[in-house]
Amino acid sequence: MALITALLLQLLHMALLLALAPLVVGISRKTKARLLRRTGPSLLQPYRDLARLARKEAIVAETASPLFPVYPYVTFAATWTAAALVPAFVTPLPLGWAGDFIAIVALLGTARAALALAGLDAGTSFGGIGASREVMIAALAEPAMLMVVFVVALLAGTSDLSAVSAFMNDSAVGLRVSLALGLVALLMVALAENARIPVDNPATHLELTMVHEAMVLEYSGRHLLMIELAAALKLLTYMAIVACVFVPVGIADADASLAGLLIGVVGFVAKVAAMAMLLALFETSLAKMRVFRVPEFLGAALMLGLLAALLLFVSQRS
Repeated sequence: MALITALLLQLLHMALLLALAPLVVGISRKTKARLLRRTGPSLLQPYRDLARLARKEAIVAETASPLFPVYPYVTFAATWTAAALVPAFVTPLPLGWAGDFIAIVALLGTARAALALAGLDAGTSFGGIGASREVMIAALAEPAMLMVVFVVALLAGTSDLSAVSAFMNDSAVGLRVSLALGLVALLMVALAENARIPVDNPATHLELTMVHEAMVLEYSGRHLLMIELAAALKLLTYMAIVACVFVPVGIADADASLAGLLIGVVGFVAKVAAMAMLLALFETSLAKMRVFRVPEFLGAALMLGLLAALLLFVSQRS
């Protein structure tokens, strides 16, 4: 009976993330529009866009290989699996034994590699530009992300996100400079990985500036649906990581009552909505940087992560 309950919680967790991902995008777009004194689209517009893509025919380029239609599904599957390993409203999860922080980074890297190969597959110039820029960003973002993982693992004594979340929820942790630096580095990596300002503008289709959009220009129909849903899930995954590691308040235990689980769900939705609004506020306050400035931006994230690890190591040794 306990196993069945745990599996149901895992399925509920995965379904909640899948259903909530487009809403996060809708909240961000709506907030950004209101900050610019525009009405903006409805919060449910991302759901309508996905439904419209599901009804359209998927057209494959003549120059594409047989793997071209496979890449979107690989990207979506890897991203959804990574999201399923992050404790959102309940911990520990049945897949918690596999929910290692490094495994999540590897799954997100797999999704990124599949998307970059998809951009190269059709042989278009835009796809090649977007793929090369995506790989450049990944080469700098992944080391910075791993430094954040090392900081959290060094402090909690494990890289299991469920254990890390429980550890961070203890008041004995307190305020630490190393954690603050790690959080800033994680946020910088999240902006780059999700193609957000100042690294990329998700609302543009200018060939000289776009990164993510350049790789998916040849996709349509259900293939583009998988890519767009994977992008929304990736954004939600990073928000869930921030919530469970740095703001673990409100996460329910796996053996909690129905009311406790409901409080955990409401708390997670509230935290994600707040982060989506803050993201919109941040994006309206800055302009997109030049592509050649991105290495400096991610280099700063890497240095912050390295500094956080050194400070934590020195403080624990003293």
